[in-house]
Amino acid sequence: MSSYQRYLQYLCRVPSVGLSLDISRMKFTTEWLTAMEPSIQQAYTAMAELEAGAIANPDENRMVGHYWLRTPQLAPQPELTAEIESTLAAIKAFAAKVHGEAKFTDVLSIGIGGSALGPMFVADALGHPATDKMRVHFFDNTDPDGIARVLSGLEGKLEKTLVLVISKSGGTPETYNGMKLAEAAFARAGVDFASRAVAITMPGSRLHKYSAGWLAQFPMFDWVGGRTSELSAVGLLAAALQGLDIDGLLAGAAVMDEATRSKLTAQNPAALLALMWHEGTGGNGLKDMVVLPYKDRLLLLSRYLQQLIMESLGKRLDVDGQRVDQGIAVYGNKGSTDQHAYVQQLRDGVHNFFVTFVRVLEDGGDPLELEPGVRTGDYLDGFLLGTREALSGNGRQSITLTVNRVDARTVGALIALFERAVGFYATLVRINAYHQPGVEAGKKAAATVLDLQKRIIQNLNKTPQSIEELASKASSDDLEAVALILQHLAANGRAIESTSSEKEKGLCYAACS
Repeated sequence: MSSYQRYLQYLCRVPSVGLSLDISRMKFTTEWLTAMEPSIQQAYTAMAELEAGAIANPDENRMVGHYWLRTPQLAPQPELTAEIESTLAAIKAFAAKVHGEAKFTDVLSIGIGGSALGPMFVADALGHPATDKMRVHFFDNTDPDGIARVLSGLEGKLEKTLVLVISKSGGTPETYNGMKLAEAAFARAGVDFASRAVAITMPGSRLHKYSAGWLAQFPMFDWVGGRTSELSAVGLLAAALQGLDIDGLLAGAAVMDEATRSKLTAQNPAALLALMWHEGTGGNGLKDMVVLPYKDRLLLLSRYLQQLIMESLGKRLDVDGQRVDQGIAVYGNKGSTDQHAYVQQLRDGVHNFFVTFVRVLEDGGDPLELEPGVRTGDYLDGFLLGTREALSGNGRQSITLTVNRVDARTVGALIALFERAVGFYATLVRINAYHQPGVEAGKKAAATVLDLQKRIIQNLNKTPQSIEELASKASSDDLEAVALILQHLAANGRAIESTSSEKEKGLCYAACS
């Protein structure tokens, strides 16, 4: 069979969103696909149960219903349908009011993880300085220098800046810290924060109570996880304020959901993606997924997918409690930039990956011909097709997703496509895609470190003390942690580092005078 015949045989199209999936450059056989059919049929059943309201996150006894966000009538209870519809109406009304009053020119969105990666991806993919109704800025970390850089871009504009604080519980440290630094910046500028602040949080949460006097509050739903929350208030409010087509986002996702409910595997792009991930990694994460979108607007797609896929699939235990150490590592940037970066290794180096190309047919921009019959966009497409061929020529596997253009409908469809592919793959390898015990473990470990730091600071005084002495007074036997904490304090002028030849115990630390 020629490469073109194989391409035609396995090409999957979704005309309603102008998307096609080419899996012909993956090294599966028809026999393998046939053998995997019972497993993917089980994945269809599991997904149908999920959409019907089955408990998918037993750790928290929660349903997982992000699919209902774009088709509210599918929610298992009428009150959920009403909640989704009323929230969407409130988002549209609020954005229209803000635009009509013209009091605000900028939006500062404060969140972390899914409360930042999705909104950032959509803002960059669909925004344009010439057409955006408001400019959106992000705090997406607890890095004080990073926060200061963002605030410097808002200098003199805080009076016209609307702030969104996004946290399900209100206790997420990164978001809380960003909020407090934003409050302090507004106070220094003599600008009232509360009258410009909006909370997106769970009703009854710590943030919900804290924001009682703010300009507005929007709900987060306990049945929507952070990494699948872009089409809830988490992402839609910022997008609506920016002036993006949120109806198009939802419509594209709904159409893709419908296409990926098909039990005819050859016609289901999410099922085919999940199967190709299984084939490409051996079903146990042996190879990485490199995401190469050939479009500047899709630069942040790989970062968005990195969280969606790795947080969902990176699990130590399977559903039976057996240790499996599952996951797929995801990285990427954009073409053709990557051809001047790591494509050399992809072509000639260690073979520990498969590629997902994202091809956009419509060029946009200036149609200037650089030479007869050749435009800038022709080069971009040529680089994609050439790289795909070069990789294939050296036995490297790839998937190619093709879309007509980058618009709201397409972006919504891509979000829905990968969300469902993640769910299907999780069933194939028997893990729970909808909890994240590793993330919680990291949060608990960080809290332990900060508690130790507080005890160390309490015992610092003007007399230099050794690490061993301070560790003992702080009731800790983790000398390395104590040393690293003191190193950070000293670098920031919160402790004084010295050596003590008298005690001959190496570095000593004292309180600042």
